[in-house]
Amino acid sequence: MEPIILAYIGIGLMVGMAGVGSAFGVTITGNAAIGALKKNADAFGNYMVLSALPGTQGLYGFLGYFLLSGKLSPEMGWGAAAAVFGASLALALTGFFSAIRQGQVCANGISGIGSGYDVFGKTLILAVFPELYAIVSLAAVFMIGNAI
Repeated sequence: MEPIILAYIGIGLMVGMAGVGSAFGVTITGNAAIGALKKNADAFGNYMVLSALPGTQGLYGFLGYFLLSGKLSPEMGWGAAAAVFGASLALALTGFFSAIRQGQVCANGISGIGSGYDVFGKTLILAVFPELYAIVSLAAVFMIGNAI
């Protein structure tokens, strides 16, 4: 196996898993929004914002590809390929799980808003915490890419 194949496996995992995590997260929030619309249709704007938040991790996976794409070459060595794979795997896992967990946080906020509680701002604050770890992983991809 050539080293570049390992790097591309990592890239594929990063883009794919972050995207799948986001798909799960926005589905969780979308389902909650549909239920909440039955109780309080006037808060659709709040539901939409909270439903979109878990989609950012998929974007981070895609951005990670652009950060590492300049390091991919058929002549790359095993060290560089391992660095790309490791960085990609870190963002893949963090993006996958943080998107799902963020979706659960946002879904609870949507449910609260649907029940008449004023929790939109507080939900946004709490939803940032799972997102933070995806951002940290993206920063690690950037730093590892610059170290190659």
